[in-house]
Amino acid sequence: MPSSRASAGFGPRKAYLIAYNALSAVSWAVLLNRVVGLLLTDGASAVSPAVERFARITQTFAAMEILHALTGVVPAPLFTTVMQVASRLVLVWGISHPFPGLNASPWYSSMLIAWSITEVVRYTFFTLKQVDAVPEHLEWMRYSGFLVLYPVGISSEVAMIVRAFLGPAEGLHEYYPWVLAAILVTYIPGSVILYSHMLKQRRKYIGGASKPAAAAVRAAKKAQ
Repeated sequence: MPSSRASAGFGPRKAYLIAYNALSAVSWAVLLNRVVGLLLTDGASAVSPAVERFARITQTFAAMEILHALTGVVPAPLFTTVMQVASRLVLVWGISHPFPGLNASPWYSSMLIAWSITEVVRYTFFTLKQVDAVPEHLEWMRYSGFLVLYPVGISSEVAMIVRAFLGPAEGLHEYYPWVLAAILVTYIPGSVILYSHMLKQRRKYIGGASKPAAAAVRAAKKAQ
């Protein structure tokens, strides 16, 4: 049940953020369920024909987060938000959409699974945060899951771009491989920046490597 503090501050902005985050969480959960189900029953080659369009629309919808950061609807850093959203838009619009043959690779499935788990946790966290109802285990997952999911997701993204660079990219345009090469170079500093940002967030909000440590940090904050 929402606290009086959450209820007192309820307005159009909060209602919008609840709706946006809840819809996003459901969309990514549907995608995750479909990808895992297809992998288990029919293999990686069956994933793309069934989910590519839905994955592309779902990720494109996340471009709203750039607008949110730009307008101050949420206190998110604009630079890291643009980096993360833009890199994914490159994957769904610049790799998997024009080169559907690449999507039969397990790299495509692992990329979608890493994205989906990350976003289900993140959007659920932000939905419940609007009503001050975030359970401790969800907070821990929000600021710990990236330790595994980011390397899996980034590795999968890079593998997809490399496969396009070495394969069909030149057929789209003679300069397209060079564009992809430039994008690959940005992954070196970009990955470090995003991972460092999340490590800083983790230290800020849970302060340690385990749920007991997170609980201790919260208790210390309440005692202050």
